[in-house]
Amino acid sequence: MPPVKSIKLSIICGAVLGASIVCSTAFAQSPTPVPQDQERGQTSYMKVDITEPFSTIMARMTAAKPGIEKEHTDLLNERYDLSNRPAQGVTMERGKPLQEGVRVKLPSGMTWERLAAMSPDEIREHDLYPKGFYPLPHPNHSEGGFVFPHFLIDAIKQQDGRDLTRFDIDFDLPDHFLAEFPPAIFLTPRPDLGDVSQGKLVSLTNFYELFNGLLTPRQLEGLRLLLTPFPQQQFNATEDRRAQIPSLGAACFDCHSNGHQNGATHLAPDTRPQQFRHRIKTVSLRGVNIQRLFGSQRALKTVEDFTEFEQRTAYFDGDTVIATKKGVNPLERGSQVDFMADFQEMLDFPPAPKLDVFGKLDPTKATAAEMRGQEVFVGKGQCASCHQPPFYTDNLMHNLQTERFFKPVMINRMMAIGDGPIKTFALRGVKDNPPYLHDERLLTLEDTVEFFNLILGTKLTPQEKEDLVAFLRAL
Repeated sequence: MPPVKSIKLSIICGAVLGASIVCSTAFAQSPTPVPQDQERGQTSYMKVDITEPFSTIMARMTAAKPGIEKEHTDLLNERYDLSNRPAQGVTMERGKPLQEGVRVKLPSGMTWERLAAMSPDEIREHDLYPKGFYPLPHPNHSEGGFVFPHFLIDAIKQQDGRDLTRFDIDFDLPDHFLAEFPPAIFLTPRPDLGDVSQGKLVSLTNFYELFNGLLTPRQLEGLRLLLTPFPQQQFNATEDRRAQIPSLGAACFDCHSNGHQNGATHLAPDTRPQQFRHRIKTVSLRGVNIQRLFGSQRALKTVEDFTEFEQRTAYFDGDTVIATKKGVNPLERGSQVDFMADFQEMLDFPPAPKLDVFGKLDPTKATAAEMRGQEVFVGKGQCASCHQPPFYTDNLMHNLQTERFFKPVMINRMMAIGDGPIKTFALRGVKDNPPYLHDERLLTLEDTVEFFNLILGTKLTPQEKEDLVAFLRAL
């Protein structure tokens, strides 16, 4: 098997959030490890005193934007088939078509069956791990920060008059791979109401008319706080913001639209130096009431901890010093955090009419393919080892040890070394929650099945994979 050709990328040097200078080389299949002695001694803190004028910062980053976006777009096109191919007769809750098919590209001449027959060591030594299975970098990994899709930016600008546009980078994944917008809202105490969003994006300007009479005053106040913008690393009043004009900040529900998600991305705040940080997908808040761990990799123990952590720490890339400068919002636990948690814990999964009270398929309602897929899910596919009904989670963290399959490599200024422990996401309503995995690297359910078939070594047949996708769409 010939080795996969490396891709020559442009060399870009930039400040890593004021901490260090990182020079990108290439997404080469040969390893590019960072020596441990070079990792020691790098500052954990961002630069607080910015001496460069805002006008100069904006001009410099605006000029660099086309090159950075081309580099990232080239990476996406090399990894994936990004065409718009909706599945026939399969939609999300409010009617958006679901994308179908495996979109991760294989090395030349390889098939999924041949790849799955190889050992992790063979795949690693011959550089055959599909590039779409590598960790996915942030659109501008050296810079990081909140990046919102255009449709959310447009809606918030129209409804609330705030502008969440960044002058240095735009969101990267095509709209057709993202969750529908605005998403439906289902409330655990009032399943009889169905979708209570009325097809609208809930914001500060309409939440009262939509929810007055449905929520208690305490829950209404919690929702108001979830919709209220507070200073954030890229959206604030300082000269090192990434918005053209001084900003009020970002709100919890700017990322978690209608208590779900819109594809908005960020970098996990927990790791240093910058190139080792992981891209993170905005997790859906649906079904928070049954969850016992919060955050895709942080394993926070309560939704109150999660809510407070996000605004005090994650909003500012984990730097409490810079948070003080930019205007951190110290939420009060008893009268604010608890109220916000109350509303989040009301957010329900979408209906699944083919499931019984145990979360299993009702044979009188399910198709033959869905029933076969359920058998694969609980049997040969080993999915139920972690994703247990009725909500299809075990509320634990698991390390997939993906580093077995590839050598450490620098990808667009992100060091790919493996993923570490990842929360077991609930699979109820999974078809409404693309893209998949904690960093959005898997664009479709078919991609997800191929990924786990390889990682877990289950050696599913093409028919078993197809049936498993049919079952997942029914959850």
